[in-house]
Amino acid sequence: MRERHLDIRFSVGAAITEPVREAIRAATGWLPAVDTDGGLREHAEVCEITGLFEAAGWPEGTRFLVRPERPHPGAQLSLFDTIEGWRHQVVATDTTPGNGSIQFLEARHRAHARVEDKIRTGKTTGFGRFPSRVFAINQAWLQLALTGIDLLAWTQTLLLDGDLAKTEPKKLRYRLLHVAARITRTARRTRLAIAADWP
Repeated sequence: MRERHLDIRFSVGAAITEPVREAIRAATGWLPAVDTDGGLREHAEVCEITGLFEAAGWPEGTRFLVRPERPHPGAQLSLFDTIEGWRHQVVATDTTPGNGSIQFLEARHRAHARVEDKIRTGKTTGFGRFPSRVFAINQAWLQLALTGIDLLAWTQTLLLDGDLAKTEPKKLRYRLLHVAARITRTARRTRLAIAADWP
């Protein structure tokens, strides 16, 4: 793609092998990690370990960033992590130096997990189930599913707050969309009666 003058870069998680562990132990120049909003991430640092180990099998120019942070309760730790007391994540990227600080590159990589999470939750809203073998029907289905995903996202962004603003579609479906209500018609008027104790 670069032959077509498209500047496409990768940022992926890398395995923590013994040479990588040795590089982490030898690393210097640690910087505070930041969140995607630019604020400092508590108990987290980031450091570049490019050149501290042999990166066999990776394209030339690949850079490696490591982020240790205090493990959250229930996190699966390797023996290395339990000895060091930190949970480590290594990011491999081919973003060239000068295109963002290592703090920015590591935060950008973590933000990608949100994209993957939206795809996962999209599959629960019809995105992952095509109803037909006919392409045109599936194409229409996909458009409708994506429209539903967009409407849920905008509803959460603009209209909801607290827990509902961040919850997954399944919970929204039962807390907001499947409201216990009754339609009544009296004296030429139609009314929607919503249960007063509905959450």
